[in-house]
Amino acid sequence: MSSVPRIGLSTVSVYPESSAHAFAYASSLGYDTVEVMVGIDALSQQTSAIKQLSDHHAMPVSAVHAPCLLFTQRVWGTEPWGKLERSAEMAHAVGAEVVVVHPPFRWQKSYAREFVNGIAALEASTGLAFAVENMYPWRASGRKAEMYLPGWDPSAEDYANTTIDLSHAAIAHSGVVEMATRLGDRLRHIHLTDGSGSAKDEHLVPGRGTMGADTFLRHLATTGFSGEVVLEINTRKCVDRAERERDLVESLEFAREHLAVGTP
Repeated sequence: MSSVPRIGLSTVSVYPESSAHAFAYASSLGYDTVEVMVGIDALSQQTSAIKQLSDHHAMPVSAVHAPCLLFTQRVWGTEPWGKLERSAEMAHAVGAEVVVVHPPFRWQKSYAREFVNGIAALEASTGLAFAVENMYPWRASGRKAEMYLPGWDPSAEDYANTTIDLSHAAIAHSGVVEMATRLGDRLRHIHLTDGSGSAKDEHLVPGRGTMGADTFLRHLATTGFSGEVVLEINTRKCVDRAERERDLVESLEFAREHLAVGTP
């Protein structure tokens, strides 16, 4: 008998509100966990602050998302392995078992060359799952540019742990059930969201895009997925906190409804 995965809220889902607000939303709305996106929010960079928020709201931290976005290039220094080591330190301190990481950009040549073996070494030395996330080719004016090395699709590499993000898969026009099937038990982590297939990273509320998020969740449920499911949506355009809260509630209810399908 399989158990339903925990459902978490990424701190980035409440941006431009802070990580502190994310913990409060997660607690009041009934989420099981929080994923901390280490970013430009100063609180997200402070392990002691995250620990205090987790304790105060009795809200476990399921994952730490390393600062590997373009706009977080200088968060925790500029050395990529150092960022991952600091992410691991935070994860250990707050009780998370997963560090989410993006594949390197093409211009990070030495990092990219060592990435697959380096991730495996970090997992061995830290005891954590470094779940490498699917990205996408960049598209503009009908042209594609491959911006990631060794590649945007983690199922093409020998990673022990991976993350599927439905918004990223939408940009890549990549089927998520097929990707999950290719990954098998190497699929450790889900960023539940949605996309329309445009060139923009939309991070829609699940069910509002074209990725078949409901079918994907039912696939996870019936195949015994035992990792973490985290809502990573964009609520920046919400006119007020009430609208943001409605989006967060709708996302949680969507996840609960479709993940429950596979359990007796």
